[in-house]
Amino acid sequence: MQCPSCQNTDSRVLESRAAEGGRSVRRRRECLNCEFRFTTYERVEMVPITVIKRNGHREIFNRSKLLHGLSRACEKTELTPSKLESIVDELELSLQQSNSREITSSEIGELVLGHLKELSEVAYVRFASVYRHFRSVSDFVSTLEGMNADKAELAALV
Repeated sequence: MQCPSCQNTDSRVLESRAAEGGRSVRRRRECLNCEFRFTTYERVEMVPITVIKRNGHREIFNRSKLLHGLSRACEKTELTPSKLESIVDELELSLQQSNSREITSSEIGELVLGHLKELSEVAYVRFASVYRHFRSVSDFVSTLEGMNADKAELAALV
């Protein structure tokens, strides 16, 4: 780490502590040449993930946009904002850990639906109606029938 005062690269760490809710490490350092003290922050570098939209446009993954969509789908359900945050955290982590730096919006939608299906049927149908562009009541009915069929299969296994 280069000293901001004399540009010497030798320094020692005086103190380290978690910062930004554990997302970074704050370090107090002292230059071994001029004894100037300064603070540095160490963060995990996140490689940007590109989302390929249905129309072919590309944009950087926006966590707040996904959280907003989830919040709208989960209004007046038992799902808490902290649970929605953890869903987005899990999703973002899995995207960061994947080998691909690009993902389609439909793949993200399916991942979200996978989480919602386990947590809230109402939120699942709401999110699916926007994500899958439901056009009529028959779209809702077919989704509900599919959910009932999945439940029946699960009950038969038990």
